[in-house]
Amino acid sequence: MRQIGKVWLVGAGPGSSDLLTVKAQGLLDTGDCIVYDRLVGREVLAMLPADKELIDVGKSAGHHAVPQSEINQILVREAKLGKKVIRLKGGDPFLFGRGGEELEALCEAQIPFEVVPGVSSSIAVPAYQGIPVTHRDYVSGVHIITGHHRAGKDEEIDYKALVRTKGTLVFLMGVGALEKIMNGLLLAGMRADMPAAILQQGTTAGQRRIAASVGTLAEEARKQQFQAPSIIVVGEVCRLADQFAWYEKLPLSGERILVTRPRERGLKLQEQLKKLGAEVLSVPVIRTVPLEDTARLLEVEKELKRLSEYEVLVFTSPYGVERFFEILLEEGLDARNVSHMRFAVIGQGTCDALRKRGIRADYMPDRYDGASLGRLLTEVLKDGDRILLARSSIGGAEIIRELEKNPALSYTDLAVYDTKFLEEQKPRLRSFMEDGGVTKVVFTSSSTVEGFVRLLGAFSYDRVKAVCIGSKTAWTAREAGMETVTAHNASMDELAECILKG
Repeated sequence: MRQIGKVWLVGAGPGSSDLLTVKAQGLLDTGDCIVYDRLVGREVLAMLPADKELIDVGKSAGHHAVPQSEINQILVREAKLGKKVIRLKGGDPFLFGRGGEELEALCEAQIPFEVVPGVSSSIAVPAYQGIPVTHRDYVSGVHIITGHHRAGKDEEIDYKALVRTKGTLVFLMGVGALEKIMNGLLLAGMRADMPAAILQQGTTAGQRRIAASVGTLAEEARKQQFQAPSIIVVGEVCRLADQFAWYEKLPLSGERILVTRPRERGLKLQEQLKKLGAEVLSVPVIRTVPLEDTARLLEVEKELKRLSEYEVLVFTSPYGVERFFEILLEEGLDARNVSHMRFAVIGQGTCDALRKRGIRADYMPDRYDGASLGRLLTEVLKDGDRILLARSSIGGAEIIRELEKNPALSYTDLAVYDTKFLEEQKPRLRSFMEDGGVTKVVFTSSSTVEGFVRLLGAFSYDRVKAVCIGSKTAWTAREAGMETVTAHNASMDELAECILKG
């Protein structure tokens, strides 16, 4: 008999991936099936492994894409198939998240489960907007209330009791009932000038805030067309919002940046952008993989036997360095077989990858692109030098064109790895790009531009503001119709500067 699986009820936090718990992050990588809802933030959705089974049970205001009873059945069904099921819920699963109803279904079906609490928007969103929900000089209590009620049931909020508490009031899922909530508080005796705020899409690039009063908040929200997901905060602590606001002061606050680089090679870039306040969507469009083609493998084997004939070894990517030295070991060789060579790299990232192997680069151009590296080599190498280029099977022609300008140099262009397009990312990429929220797209190579266009398909590319590393990458993006800004060197500081200026 098939062994029964298990369900983890996981809080995804209010939106920012930085606010996922460590346990939640680990489960996303180890689960077999991820069942997620609409309130899970885009950054978190971008982290979901595309090769996992993903089930969208998203709900929107007034419309349940999948009824709660069916969600319960999905969890039971998938667990009975022996899977590790991650039920990913926005915020905390037990704070108006209907987690209790899902656990009742699991208990009835005798499915084992765990609960992983999440950071609640009721605390985190005000914190990102400069509102401490408690403050010793203002208030010592906070009360969290749902503004959304089950269909067919009368409103159950005891406004008089809430007013008597004199605490901070936080209403979740209440944007559709904002006017009713404010009127309820006024009729219960709350003064009209009590500070109040509505906070939209907190902890993300779409974060907005209206600070007003109980008497004016509904009208202001209507004028500025505030929509869900938003939370409502009522209390004296709302006076502190302008003074304490910090997230919106970060230089890239409000930017939603899509990064197309392979995830394992884009972590440093993503961390840098997030420190500057950007919301970062990681959607790798290419993957670097070992060679599989027999003819190419035989070519590599042949050239490894001729290493002693080459004077210069050239790398155009960090993965090229890694894969070349892996191949050496696989073939019973090691770094001693290239110790007679000089080494050339395209940029600092590749230089760092070589340094990890205990080797310093002899040549690196001031401008990090293939043409500049080719020109440098034609200037510094002497006639008769033999060059081995170890790079991707779809490497650009710029470096070759420059090398061929000096017929006295000889070279071998050797593919040591393949670059593949990630077709499984198509739905996610289109979803992120079509909602209009992405402000910039980062491309670190021509192949990432090609992969982006291939996966996205028919699209108004003139809407895309591309931040590119290198002139070749920028040219490819412009050919697709994108607006471009170019970081000539692949440093995090220069890339961030381009994004700030662009």
